[in-house]
Amino acid sequence: MPPSTPLDVPVVLVLFRRPALTARVFAAIARARPRRLFLVADGPRPDRPGEAAACAAARAVVEHVDWPCEVTREYAAQNLGLPARFETALDAVFASVDRAIILEDDCLPGDSFFHFCAALLEHYASEPRVMAISGDRFTPMSIDASYAFSRFPHCSGWATWRRAWRLYDKAMADWPRLRETRWLLDIFRDRRAARHWRGVFDAVYAGQVNSWAYRWTYSCWRHQGLTALPAVNLVENIGFGPDSTHTSNPDSPTANLPAGELAFPLRHPPALAPDERSDARTQRLLFDPNLRAKLAWRLRRLRRLASERLGRKTV
Repeated sequence: MPPSTPLDVPVVLVLFRRPALTARVFAAIARARPRRLFLVADGPRPDRPGEAAACAAARAVVEHVDWPCEVTREYAAQNLGLPARFETALDAVFASVDRAIILEDDCLPGDSFFHFCAALLEHYASEPRVMAISGDRFTPMSIDASYAFSRFPHCSGWATWRRAWRLYDKAMADWPRLRETRWLLDIFRDRRAARHWRGVFDAVYAGQVNSWAYRWTYSCWRHQGLTALPAVNLVENIGFGPDSTHTSNPDSPTANLPAGELAFPLRHPPALAPDERSDARTQRLLFDPNLRAKLAWRLRRLRRLASERLGRKTV
């Protein structure tokens, strides 16, 4: 079990218009009892009937913080949109603190998530190649450790430092030059993956897709950054459905994966390098899926769920 002392690392909760989901995530934060809490909310869209009331209800959920905690509330009066709200919020957070754990209102963490992030934020505080810690585990690891490194900065519950967020490149300034080089091919050593990400970054750079997460991915890769991913999934994304901005498909491989717990003390990986086999699986499953990969994933998930119901552990 992780330590039970109050959490010294600041926590950021980004909320909007889903009070029921916000309440579940806020309860998990309350169990961790962080000493510093940033509550960030976007404003309602004027053309959406009922949204102002939903936003007010979500803010009411987090009004009462019943543990010793310094609370900063940053609530937008008007709607900024998720990317701008997220970017401006983290700019403000990292103007105040040098590290933080970040959750959105649909990212439900297990209890050990907070202490996993806190331990690695301290362990890698001065290591520039490690740019983030994530609570997400979507594909199996190929090493024997408590976590492994990945090129993919999964952000359904994550943590980072001021030093890393300073490298966030909203303009993707070097992309026109980099797209004409072997940059993506050198990262993936796979032409299909390189083509996929070239298309993604083209769309984001052209303004056809407005995604802070893709810009963050670009920024991490631009600086050869790695993200630490736990051996077991520590955050359940509970927001898949029609009310979600980006996670509307309930059949997604990342939808409602249960959050487990991690044993402490942590066992560190042997090298500061990406888990290539796991990253290749992630690319196939999440970003370039084919029918065979989808069927294989669904079969594994059904076997795991059946095993859990029978009280056995799937190997």
